[in-house]
Formats: sequence, C-alpha cells, structure tokens
Amino acid sequence: MTEGRGNDRTADVLIIGAGASGAAVAWSLSRSELNIVCLEQGRWTNPANYVTNNDDWEYRGLTDWAFDPNVRGRPEDYPVNDRNSPISPLMFNAVGGSTIHWTAHSPRMHPSDFKVKTLDGVADDWPLSYEDLEPFYDLNDEMMGCAGINGDPANPPRSPRQMPPLGLGEDGKKLAAGFDKLGWHWWPSDNYVNSVPYGGREACNYCGPNGLGCTLKAKASTDVTYWPIAIDNGVRLRTRCRVREITVDSDGRATGATYFDRNGKERHQSARMVVIAANGIGTPRLLLLSRSDAHPDGLANSSGLVGKNLMFHPYAIVTGVFPEGNEMETWKGPLGNIFMSQEFYESDPKRDFVRGYSYQIVRSSGPAWLARGGFADAIPWGEGHHEEFARQFGKTMALAVIGEDLPELHNEVVLDPDLVDGAGIPAPRVNYTLSVNSRSMLDDGIANGRRVFEAAGAVDVLANPLLRSGGWHLMGTAKMGLDPDASVVNEWGQAHDADNLFIVDGSIFVTAGGVNPTPTIQALALRTAEHIAQRLGAGRSGDTNGDEE
Repeated sequence: MTEGRGNDRTADVLIIGAGASGAAVAWSLSRSELNIVCLEQGRWTNPANYVTNNDDWEYRGLTDWAFDPNVRGRPEDYPVNDRNSPISPLMFNAVGGSTIHWTAHSPRMHPSDFKVKTLDGVADDWPLSYEDLEPFYDLNDEMMGCAGINGDPANPPRSPRQMPPLGLGEDGKKLAAGFDKLGWHWWPSDNYVNSVPYGGREACNYCGPNGLGCTLKAKASTDVTYWPIAIDNGVRLRTRCRVREITVDSDGRATGATYFDRNGKERHQSARMVVIAANGIGTPRLLLLSRSDAHPDGLANSSGLVGKNLMFHPYAIVTGVFPEGNEMETWKGPLGNIFMSQEFYESDPKRDFVRGYSYQIVRSSGPAWLARGGFADAIPWGEGHHEEFARQFGKTMALAVIGEDLPELHNEVVLDPDLVDGAGIPAPRVNYTLSVNSRSMLDDGIANGRRVFEAAGAVDVLANPLLRSGGWHLMGTAKMGLDPDASVVNEWGQAHDADNLFIVDGSIFVTAGGVNPTPTIQALALRTAEHIAQRLGAGRSGDTNGDEE
C-alpha cells in the first residue's frame, strides 16, 4: 500500500481500530457510496516478515512478538497496569489486530448464551438472539473462510462450511479415542484456517505455530481477508494514529476524533458517525478519556457502566504425557485447531457452578517453549532437565478449559492515575478477581480432563489451574442492552448517550459464553455495519485523503 497525505475533511464514518471488528465494518460499509476513514494505532505487517519465517521465532515470540503488550513494548503499544489481576490482558496493535496472533479457532456461541438470565437466573439476557446473528455468522464465515463439517450435536444445524475440516492427526485421534471411551462429546473444530486453498490464499502446511502469524496467509487474519477488499473499495486506512479522544458537540453527539499521527502531530478527523473497534480494554479507556461538559464521567457513560463487567475467558490447562514409543510429533500442525468438546457447556444442576465450559484440544509448541516448562511449568532447570524434556517432547497434548466468565461490576477497566503511553495519554488499569463460580468451573474442567487423558493412555497428567497469560478475550466493558440506565449501547451497538456513536468490539458483550468470541464479535460488527448503512444511505459528504498505507 502507498502512503498519502490529506486534509482531514469530514468522513461519513470514522472507524477507530483495524482489527477483527473494525475490518469487518470497513468492508461492509465499503460496498456503499459512503466516505470511510479508519484510524489504526499499529502498522501494516507483511506476512513475509512474521517471526515464524525466522529461526529465532520462539525467542521472538517471547519478546518483541509476545502476546502481552507489557512484554512486547513496541512504540505502537500502550501499557496496561495488570497488577490487580491474576490474568494478563493480551492484545496486538496492527492492521489485523489480534487476529494476527490468534489461532483462528472459530466456534459460535450457543443459542442459550444469549438468554442466561431466563435459563439460569444469572447476569442478563442479550437484546438479540442467535437467530438474529446467524446470517452474519454465515457472511463472516464466507469472508474469513471456515474449515469444518456439519452435524455437530452440540450446536444448531447450520450452513455448510467453505472447506472440509483440518485433519485430526495421529495426536488428535489418540485424544479423541479418550473422549469416545468415556462417551463424551467431541467434534472437529471450526477454524478460519484453510484446509484447502481459499480466497486466493494457500492451504495450511501444518508447520505449527500459527499463533505467531501465518506467512502463507492460510490463517485468516483480517489484514489478508477483509482489508484488501475494503481498501480497493475506497476505504482510507491511516496507520500509526494514536487516538486521544472522541470529540463531541454541545449536544454530546460525536464529531470525530483527535489523534496523534505517525509524526506525533496532533490532528483531528471530523465525521458524521464514529465507530469504535478498539477491544474490551481499549474502548472503555477511550470512552473514559473522552470527558466533556456533555459527558462529564466519560463518553456514553451516564449509566456508570463504561469499564465495568470486564470478562475474560479464564483458562485452565490440563496436559497429558504419553508413553515412550508414542512420539506423535505434537509440535506439528495448527496449535489449537484440532477438535473441541462441549460435553460440559450447558448448565447442570448437579454441579456447583452455573453455566459451563468448552475443551479446546491443543498441541504442544517448539522445543524452547517446552524447555521453559510448557503449559504446566513442569520441566525443571538443572539436574534432570534433559531427561524430563526427552520424556515430554513430541508426546504431550493439552486440554484448554475455556470457562464462561460471568459479569461482575468490580471487574473493571479504569484510567491509571500514573501510568501513561508513549504520547502521555493515561493508560488503562485492570482490576479483576476470579469468581468462585469460575474457579469451581475450572476445577471441574481439570478433574474431567484428567479422566480424558487417562482414558486416552497418558502416563502422566499435569495441570495449570489458571493460565496467567490467557487474557486473549476481552469482553463486557460497554455492555449492550435496551435500558439506558443498565447498559452502554443498544442492540445495534449504538450508544444510548450519543446516537451517532457505535461500538462493535467485544466490550459490548452481555455475557461471555464458553467459546472463543471473535466470530461473534465479527457477526455483531457486520450486523451493525448494515444498520449504519441503512441509516446513512449512500450519499458521500466529501473527500477524505489521509495517511494511507
């Protein structure tokens, strides 16, 4: 992409954030005649330059390419004070956002996830249903490319996937046999990883570390799916633009955003409508930064709920070690994309917790990762290190217990009084406590995971009760709902306090479900984009020429 310079004329729609949801909105709106600008704090990353193209990929995956912005510390990042949380929030600022880092495991939420208050008497029901989102789930599958297979008894019937499922591999077959022995549900995972060539992108070559970016573009990150089409359709994407605040008029309606460009110059992009897609931490941070006479407690915060109800998906990890002679080469193949089990997904009155969890079956990674302890921190340094490494390398698999976190007001994102980013803007602070319900859920997942591995023939089972570096899924901090006193946005992601402000990332989730949230985030974003297009019509308001890459 080439760069240009411009005069920041009024856009019809200004999108803040170029990740999973911002890309989907940009593409959807680009099919109209609307004038669209997107500001992204990160930059373009050429897939040829992903760390997996280098011999030191494991080292760099722990340093300048780490999931955690506090570890990565790139100029385009902002720090997060997570001292008051047992889970580190993980995110990636770039065109494509955290979809560059994700494993592209892409299950959908269940119909029950949208009505937990009605079914289980906890949290709140969503103001929309699975059926409302279904056509947008389907559209997103088409755009991203979904590998999978119909017939899963744990989920509703649905349209055929674009590709057959990824192969289970010998390692996956062994663990599936354990589930079969117990009579428990499992099904090949839905994945936005090409099992065959699709969308002009190659098929997966089973190299392994797809969580660090896919040089083949076989993994569907939005920088290689949605964005090229959106830009060809005329969307102006400006990178390395750090937004300081959403500006408003005297009536409290959004007028655009003030930001620092790549040269550190303060600029303003005016817009008829603003869409925020900055993730479940970045969005409440920006809303809280955007105080004004019309919004003294932060933009869209008359309910006091901006930043409240932060939900992660707390992860426990159960690792099985298989005996000598069972070298399954478990470092080969996409990391978390084999199959999943939802045997314990729905509420069960026999258990001491409400709602449930999924199992995502996970391979191991490279030798350096295992030498540092793997998921269970079980490789000692010093005496016995090489023997234990040899016992485990190529012979371990894991069950990731993805627990449904329920919303709680004290779990929150606030502005830190001292910590700032590279532009001097206050950084977010996360205050989070794992609930008793979530802890009970993870303990149940660990106990049942042991049973699976024993049934599958593992000789040792190790457990990590809570993965600190597991905060990939950031949800709930700008809650959706119909009551302006009890929510931040309505069923379209439209702010109750400013009718030309929309939010389309995971912050609008009412509850978390027990599955990876990205397909749901993108389906919601596509639904909102269609609504915005209908509201604005097809007329353009003026030219927008910004720093475009």
